[in-house]
Amino acid sequence: MAELLIVYHSRTGGSRQMAEAAHAGALAEGSARLIRAEEAGPEDLLAAGGYLFCAPENLATLSGAMKDFFDRCYYPVLGRLEGRPYAQMICAGSDGSGAARQLARIATGWRLKAVQEPLILCTHAQTPEAILADKVIPEAELQSCRALGQAMAAGLVMGMF
Repeated sequence: MAELLIVYHSRTGGSRQMAEAAHAGALAEGSARLIRAEEAGPEDLLAAGGYLFCAPENLATLSGAMKDFFDRCYYPVLGRLEGRPYAQMICAGSDGSGAARQLARIATGWRLKAVQEPLILCTHAQTPEAILADKVIPEAELQSCRALGQAMAAGLVMGMF
C-alpha cells in the first residue's frame, strides 16, 4: 500500500496547479493518484498508504468542497487509517493558517501522522476581483509542491513512514 493519494479542491486554479505539481513529483518516485475532493470517497482513502491534501483557504478556513470531502469520509474511515502519513498544501490569499489548523484537527481525529509542516503558498489576493480571478502559481513555488509530492512518494516506497 505505497500509493500516495492527493486530494484537492480548487475553484480559481491555484490549488489545482499545486496538486498537479505534487502529483508530477510523486510519480517520479512512486505511485500516486490525483483526485478532486468532489469525487473522492472513503474507498480512495482506504486504498492509499499516505495522503497529501491540497485546498484553498476561504474566509480563513478550508474551502467548502474540501470540508465536504472530510465530512463525507470522516466516519466511514474512522478507526481505519491510524498512523498513515499525511501532509497538506494550502493556497491562501493571506496567511492560510486557519485552513491549515482546521485540516490538522481533522487529520488528528483520524490519527494520521503529519510528516511535515503545512506548505502554504500566498497569492496575496485581497480584493474581490483578485480573490475571484484565476490564479497563476509561480514556477518557483510549484517546485516546492513537486518536491513535497516527491518526498511523500519516496517515503512511502522506502517504508519511512
